[in-house]
Amino acid sequence: MRMRFTALAAAALAAATVLSGCGGSSGTDAGSGGDGGSGKPFKVIAFTSGNQTPIGAWWVKQVQADAKANGWDLTMIQGDFDFQKMNPQVESAIGQGADAIFDGYTDVASISSIVTAAKDSDIPIFAVDAGTEANDAFALNVTSNQQGIADQTVQEISKQLGGLQGKNVMVIGHDPHPGIRMRASLAEAELKKAGANIAGGSIQKVKSPATGRTEALALVSDYLTANPGGLDAVWVGWDDAALGAAQGVSESGSKAIVTGCDASSEAIAAIQSGTSPLVATVEQPWPSVNKTVEDAILAYQKDGTKPSETFDAVDTTLVTKDNAASITPSDKLGS
Repeated sequence: MRMRFTALAAAALAAATVLSGCGGSSGTDAGSGGDGGSGKPFKVIAFTSGNQTPIGAWWVKQVQADAKANGWDLTMIQGDFDFQKMNPQVESAIGQGADAIFDGYTDVASISSIVTAAKDSDIPIFAVDAGTEANDAFALNVTSNQQGIADQTVQEISKQLGGLQGKNVMVIGHDPHPGIRMRASLAEAELKKAGANIAGGSIQKVKSPATGRTEALALVSDYLTANPGGLDAVWVGWDDAALGAAQGVSESGSKAIVTGCDASSEAIAAIQSGTSPLVATVEQPWPSVNKTVEDAILAYQKDGTKPSETFDAVDTTLVTKDNAASITPSDKLGS
């Protein structure tokens, strides 16, 4: 099932080390939009805190390459999940002037000081996956449809189990990431509505992305030790933790199935093997999302035009054994 929702909304990461500046063709005076007749390169400040993730690292390289092709004067700031280090660097760059700001994978809730600095300088922020709810921080934020992700994965669990009534399903989330937090909550609600029992009584929450796999392994293993045969499925908000959950299922001798999200190489390989409890993940179309946002920046560069709508939540693709071979893994983007 594929869905599309266009609404107004905004997800979680940031940046800290200035990497490069790419000179280029004619642009505009800082904050004005259009070419302004200045003959100056169009100046873009790009930042992300998620550069240490495969998708974040891909985004940095893609934006740098596209900036060179577009003739942008680019300042790229990478935060390594350290907002206290990253945010002041972005604010300092804003103080030196820019025409547009490009935010990649950084939740709006973590960059309020950057948003304020940009507004004070009248510089629009264009964003990829920067939150899940409508706000006025961005000229445009494009992300994936969290409701669609929840629908696709819950329906796949229902399909594989022959229905959800009376089934025991563990839901594993991570609240600091707004996308994971939202889709986990939506999945929990759908599972309950369909008559499933939520293992542990509520969403089981991983504390850190860095230890997500081992935390999920422990959550599943501990639950199955206390409740042998007590799980039918595990819904997990992202692939790394889903792989840990699948390991816990396998080591416990359980027949439970697992779903994830992100379409990582390891997850896709597990799905293709046919022997892993992991039966499905979700591909989020980051290359097309990024292009949409870059096209909006180019339109603003041309004549100061901003998008008529500030948020777009786009279709995702359920990945199962049937179509896994046709999916480009998220950690292989740009390869």
